[in-house]
Amino acid sequence: MIDYSALLADIRRWGAELGFQQVGVAGIELGADEAHLLDWLDAGFHGEMDYMQRHGTRRSRPAELQPGTVRVISARMDHAPEGLGRAWDLLADGERAYVARYALGRDYHKVLRGRLQKLVERIAAVTGPFGHRVFTDSAPVLEKALARDAGLGWIGKHTLLLSRDAGSWFFLGEIYTDLPLPLDAPASAHCGTCTRCIEVCPTRAIVAPYRLDARRCISYLTIELRGPIPEELRAPIGNRIFGCDDCQLVCPWNKFATPTPEADFAPRHGLDGAALVELFAWTEAEFLSRTEGMAIRRTGYEGWLRNIAVALGNAPTMPAVLAALGSRADDASALVREHVAWALARHAENPACGDDQRR
Repeated sequence: MIDYSALLADIRRWGAELGFQQVGVAGIELGADEAHLLDWLDAGFHGEMDYMQRHGTRRSRPAELQPGTVRVISARMDHAPEGLGRAWDLLADGERAYVARYALGRDYHKVLRGRLQKLVERIAAVTGPFGHRVFTDSAPVLEKALARDAGLGWIGKHTLLLSRDAGSWFFLGEIYTDLPLPLDAPASAHCGTCTRCIEVCPTRAIVAPYRLDARRCISYLTIELRGPIPEELRAPIGNRIFGCDDCQLVCPWNKFATPTPEADFAPRHGLDGAALVELFAWTEAEFLSRTEGMAIRRTGYEGWLRNIAVALGNAPTMPAVLAALGSRADDASALVREHVAWALARHAENPACGDDQRR
């Protein structure tokens, strides 16, 4: 006979040993979250992320995705790099590229999935074979709602998960299981009257508290969107070439975030502040080599050049910037050529075009 309370205590201890800062257990009833998701989809806020609709209710009904699931083990791993306070300085430097802090190191999917699998193996050593499936942002899972129900934090007005102890600089991973583990109490919300995240968003993507229009979100525009970035949103992107952190950087709760001890999440290849003209000169082979094992790969080489072209269009008008753009004016990609042409026209029309992107 398995003592599930004792097992959960062991799971928390094993999780800590594997590098997770918090582990909790949630049930699988997500009715209110499902309604919120369907309303969000009906509004078209998912943009070109058609997979959000294709998965149907499997995202909000864990047992449909993994039959037999009765509990979800949710785990948190912090990823904040050292020197987060310097991020605003980097965003204000139009000659340099800003990459979302989570993407500077090794691809988190690989790190968390491996640790969660080891946690499964430790559980199985006690219980014997059991029904389970491991996820790390890799399938239709309402991971923030499940993490909230597991007591890991609340969903903030920017739609990210927030912890009173750690802010929002962390990754989430899940184990769907048929083990009837004791449930944790859901986390309560503590955003209060604060609206800093809504006010700071460069593209006004947070259209209301707890409601994000992904079609305006810089993370969507620079990572998920495959075609042209809407012209009216290019200038607000500034020098952000992969993702955006503004709503996290301004959040008061992130004063409690601590730098990650994980070497895997340390910045690689000087991408924490590399010069835009330098990155724009990368060949596809260099891009693939220098982003190997990193989340940045998701944007693809063409998307990478598109994003940097926009950032160069927002950069200070100077010979090196104009030369870099000119070098790809006849690029093989029509997508890249179009964004380069926009950037060059922006400089021609307004030599100080980079100045309005400073915070």
